[in-house]
Amino acid sequence: MSSDRLKKVAVSDRRTFVKWSTLISGSLLAGPVLQSCSDPAIGAAESAAAAAAKSPETKIIRTGCPSHNCGGKCLLKLHVTDGVITRIETDDRQGDDISDPQLRACIRGRSYRKRQYHPDRLKYPLKRTGKRGEGQFERISWDEAYDIMHSRITEITDKYGNGAIHLPYGTGSYTNTNGRWPAVRLMNMLGGSLGFYNSYSWACINIATPYMFGTLESGNQRQDWLNSRYILMWGWNPAEMKDGTNSDYFIRKARENGARVVCIDPRLSQSAVALADEWIPIRPGTDTAMMSAMAYVIITEKLTDDDFIRRCCSGYDAATMPDGYKDQESYTDYILGTRDGVPKTAEWAEKITMVPAAVIARLAREYATAGPAVLYQGYGMQRRAYGEQVVRGGASLAAITGNIGINGGWASGLANQKGGGPFWTVFPMGSNPVKQTIPVFLWTEAVVRGTELGPQEGLRGGDSLDTNIKMIWSVASNVLMNQHGNLNRTRKIVEDESLLEFIVVQDNFMTPSARFADLVLPACTQFETWGVEDGWKYGEEVFLTPKAVEPPFETKSDYAICAGLAERFGVWDKYTEGGRTEKDWAAWMIDMNYRRTRFPDMPVFRKLSASNKGVYVKPVTTPAVAFREFRENPEKNPLRTPTGKIELFSGRLFDMNMPDEIPAVAKYITEWESPFGKEAEEFPLQAMGHHYMSRVHSTHDNNIWSMEAFPQRVFINPADAEERGIADGDMVIIRNNRGKIRIPCRITKKMMIMVEIEKALPAGRRSNG
Repeated sequence: MSSDRLKKVAVSDRRTFVKWSTLISGSLLAGPVLQSCSDPAIGAAESAAAAAAKSPETKIIRTGCPSHNCGGKCLLKLHVTDGVITRIETDDRQGDDISDPQLRACIRGRSYRKRQYHPDRLKYPLKRTGKRGEGQFERISWDEAYDIMHSRITEITDKYGNGAIHLPYGTGSYTNTNGRWPAVRLMNMLGGSLGFYNSYSWACINIATPYMFGTLESGNQRQDWLNSRYILMWGWNPAEMKDGTNSDYFIRKARENGARVVCIDPRLSQSAVALADEWIPIRPGTDTAMMSAMAYVIITEKLTDDDFIRRCCSGYDAATMPDGYKDQESYTDYILGTRDGVPKTAEWAEKITMVPAAVIARLAREYATAGPAVLYQGYGMQRRAYGEQVVRGGASLAAITGNIGINGGWASGLANQKGGGPFWTVFPMGSNPVKQTIPVFLWTEAVVRGTELGPQEGLRGGDSLDTNIKMIWSVASNVLMNQHGNLNRTRKIVEDESLLEFIVVQDNFMTPSARFADLVLPACTQFETWGVEDGWKYGEEVFLTPKAVEPPFETKSDYAICAGLAERFGVWDKYTEGGRTEKDWAAWMIDMNYRRTRFPDMPVFRKLSASNKGVYVKPVTTPAVAFREFRENPEKNPLRTPTGKIELFSGRLFDMNMPDEIPAVAKYITEWESPFGKEAEEFPLQAMGHHYMSRVHSTHDNNIWSMEAFPQRVFINPADAEERGIADGDMVIIRNNRGKIRIPCRITKKMMIMVEIEKALPAGRRSNG
């Protein structure tokens, strides 16, 4: 680069820095969203933002919230003045009703400017100069970055094959042109890479649900919740983690319509406070024990739907066991203790769950007799040891009470909506020439002992891997050193350059994962490029996300980064299909995909873009009900299970011959680290990491507005704190034999007691809250 060119870049960078410094100081960034924040400039900034909003130079741009896999997709209304987002509002569409409610954003979307204009945004490509993890980097040009990428990809594929490259799971961006998908498309054109299946979020529920129902589409559309008379929010917290925009709204409307709502959760969550009539605290990891005890009450008190069981279920009792398994343990055998000698009574479950037996029995009767009922399972329960059991346990309760295939009912399981839900991504990635895939969580094992992995560890597409993982290209992901488990072990693996020869991280910030990269590439945010977002699990909407502001400094969209690398490999024309930009791809996705599949009445891209509506919604006037046709005539409309019925007993699971870990019927299995093992002598408390309003995984952790509104604390019950001499606000250390965390605490009855009540409280005091 010439000296004149360097001077021009330096001048431009200084201007950008000055502009950003002004923004960060608050002169243009404040708004009415978080007036409780303690920023002294907020009042003056409000006036400046209000004046800017009235200026004829201010543009209003409606777009989808970046979300970062928060569990929802909402509509944002951006005020853009002089190329700067000065204010963010949310959905203000008129005619709001239950068939098409407003898609209103939470604190994370409304405070997004504090992330958008954060001073720590990555600005330039960086090359590591110190040891991995030290965070020592030097600025390089994009030309050098592309040269390094081209050289290392070529070197590694020549030496080990394309299976040595892995693009890990990541949900930091979801607009198709931003996110990991453009990188997957490029690698598929270059010979492929080692893929994965499943997700960190739904690992057990994705696998377990089809064993019951033969499909993941086991949910009614949410408008049908208004027909329910009883709703169990079991480990489910839609007010904070969303699980589909407006899920909390639909629960509130169902409650207004007469439904009783009960929240079962170790924590008094925002959902329990705002949506529930009752909160039932339960010891983490014991939910299947309580479900089994509820089944005992329902069965022994003859509250089952016998007609539905006889026609639609397999494996309930000896009379409904499938051919070839007539002598094996049925569901009722387990619940009644016929073979193991342990009836799963409410008293049995109380000792495990810390939920009083009388409460368990009452909830069982209410759920079975109140009328059409919903048992909605949250995902935290299945992100634990033996997480498949709680999924099948909840679905079994729905089956034996006949709450399946009816209005106001709910089959449980993953519960994707009937008829198919959002596509998540429609950006064309092509087929992967590397056919082997690994479970999403086993990438560290594939680095250390990839060639030893086989079908017994979950390898698909072959009997073994040809090579260990040697290169990781992490796009919009903080999995390497944040979302993965046992991070101290993971750090040793990632640090070892003899194991991982090259690491690239492509992101908005210098994340913990980026600190361990050899090359860091600065990606722009979703507001800085064109894209398309689909709804999240539920909903009949598609968001058009136009480019609202220019990418700052030398940031690029993930698609543009990959297109530049494609040019180095000589596949630019094929990759871009003749030079398509992000806007061109957005048009293709609307016109050539969504309009030809889910939304044939959707406006063409040109009209949707010109309308500045930001979203297309197909109203739900008659909500679909999963398994309605099956319930009406199971012989004519069989499920895609071996028996054609709901399988309370699974022959496929039985044939795996691992009854202690993979039983054929849903069973409570004590976790390998639990309050009932020897480890509890040294570590008597349980720590659980729930989703929290201020952030999405690690995203927004540097957002000062959201983190001030909901600061990160460890919640401790007063009884547990008193025993340890801990006061509210103390800095505490949470530790186990793998590591420790230092964090301030909040003493609150919103967290259940984590030790035996008799040990925690003086004589005469008892509480289950």
